Amino acid sequence: MSVMARRPLVRWVVPAGVLIAVLGGGAAATTLSASADTSLPARSPAQLLVDVQTARLDGASGTVVEKADLGLPELPGTSGRNSSANLNTLLAGSHTLRVWYSGPDKARVALLGALGESDIIQNGEKVWIWSSESNTASRVTLPKDAGKPRPTPTGLPATPQAAADMVLKALDPTTAVTVDPTGTVAGRPVYTLVLTPKDTTSLVDRVTIGIDGTRHVPLQVQVFAKGYQSPAFKIGFTDVSFTRPDASRFVFTPPPGAKVSDVSPLSLLGKAPIDQQKPKSAVIGKGWASVFAIRVPEQADAATGTAAGKANLGSVLGALRPVQGSWGSGRLLTGRLFSVLLTDDGRVLAGAVSGDRLIAAAADPAAALK
Repeated sequence: MSVMARRPLVRWVVPAGVLIAVLGGGAAATTLSASADTSLPARSPAQLLVDVQTARLDGASGTVVEKADLGLPELPGTSGRNSSANLNTLLAGSHTLRVWYSGPDKARVALLGALGESDIIQNGEKVWIWSSESNTASRVTLPKDAGKPRPTPTGLPATPQAAADMVLKALDPTTAVTVDPTGTVAGRPVYTLVLTPKDTTSLVDRVTIGIDGTRHVPLQVQVFAKGYQSPAFKIGFTDVSFTRPDASRFVFTPPPGAKVSDVSPLSLLGKAPIDQQKPKSAVIGKGWASVFAIRVPEQADAATGTAAGKANLGSVLGALRPVQGSWGSGRLLTGRLFSVLLTDDGRVLAGAVSGDRLIAAAADPAAALK
C-alpha cells in the first residue's frame, strides 16, 4: 500500500539511537509500587525508568534477533521476491541483525540474510545505506541537527531500545505497570517491566521489557496479542558486549562496481518538502484503544503514478476485505496487534483495535477530516 510505503526505509535507524535511547515516561510511573525481586536489588517501576533515563554508555555491540508473527494476510507482491536481508521483510518471520554503537554519531546495523546483507552505517555526518545483494549504496550527508531516532517505515522498532521508547510513551492512566521477578536476556540478569493496557478493547494483551540489571538499558522487548501465548513481536539481544567497537566498524568504502547514489537528508529524516501539503489527521479515543486517522494527500507516492505501481496497489487492495458503513466504503486489513482501514475517499484509519472498532471510528465526525 503506497500510503504505508511513502517513508524511506532508512528511517528505521537514524544515528542518535541505533542502540541506546534515552527513554521517557518516568514521571508517569512515580506512584507505582515496587515488586519483589529474587536476584537483583528490588526496584520499583518508577526507579527502573529513572535508571533507563540516566543510563550512559560509551559503546556496545551484539546480535539482535527480531521475530514478527503479526497474523497478517499474505498480500500480492509481498512474498517470494525479497531476500531475508531486505529491510522490507521485517514484518514477518525471524531476522538477525548485528549492531555496533560508539557514541551518538557512530553506529552501524547490519541485517543478515541467506543471500547477503543490508547495512546502515553512520560515521559523524556521513551515512551509508548498503545492499550487498543488489550491490548498491546510497550516500547521505546529515545536517548537524539531524534529530532523534525515528521508527521503521512499518511502524515497528528496529532495536530493543527504540521499541521500549515507543512503549514507555504510553505510560498514563490507561496502563498498569509492574515489575516481575528478574529474568535473563543474553546471559545477563534483567528486570522485567510488564505493561498491561487497562482498556480491554485493545488487541494488545501486554508488553514486557527486559532491562539490564547493571547497565540499565533495554535488552529485549516483547509484545503479546490477546489470545496468544507467544509474542506477536519480539526483539532482543542474544549476545551483547559493552566494549567500545573498533573505529574501523564505521568506515565504509563501496566495493568495485557498486552503484552509488546520493540521497537527500530530507528523505532520510522523513521530512516533506516545504511546499508539500500537510495531510489532515485526527486521533479518536484515548490510550491503547485510540484510532489514528489521516487523509492521504492527492500527490500520493510517485511509484503509484506508474502503470506498474497502480497495478500493484490495485492487487493489494483487491486482496483486502471490503467493508462499508454510514461513512462510505473501503478495505480492511486485520492482524493480531493492529488493524488498518483504507477508505475509498482517501482516508486511512489504524490502531491496536479490532476491525469493527475502526469501522465504527470511521463514522466519528472527527474522522471525516474535512
